[in-house]
Amino acid sequence: MKINELAKEIHENAKNHGWWEENKSFGDIIALCHTELSEAFEEYRNGKPNAYCIYNTNGDCHEIDATCIRCMTEQPTTKPEGIAIELADCIIRILDYCGHEGIDIEEAIRIKHEYNKTRPYKHGGKIL
Repeated sequence: MKINELAKEIHENAKNHGWWEENKSFGDIIALCHTELSEAFEEYRNGKPNAYCIYNTNGDCHEIDATCIRCMTEQPTTKPEGIAIELADCIIRILDYCGHEGIDIEEAIRIKHEYNKTRPYKHGGKIL
């Protein structure tokens, strides 16, 4: 699936689950993205794995592997967690917005990537 198709699918899912019943401002979208990134950082600070799932009410968990999609499907209480999952949530929020606004994010990424290739080593000279 291409990124623009995924954006449309993600946006349709968000609409179907009521997340666009009220319009969101651009600031709202940015704040939601920040929230997901902060959650990823907290997972990192807490020493959590990149991806794991909690598969029962006792809070037992295991790193995500091939069995997890089945696990999540069969046990609705199972929720994926971890750094990678929170990063994915941020990307999902961005793609949802792109789907809502009809932004060709594939082309925007391609254009920006091509431009970045022309930039000098550590352009701007800023640290971190």
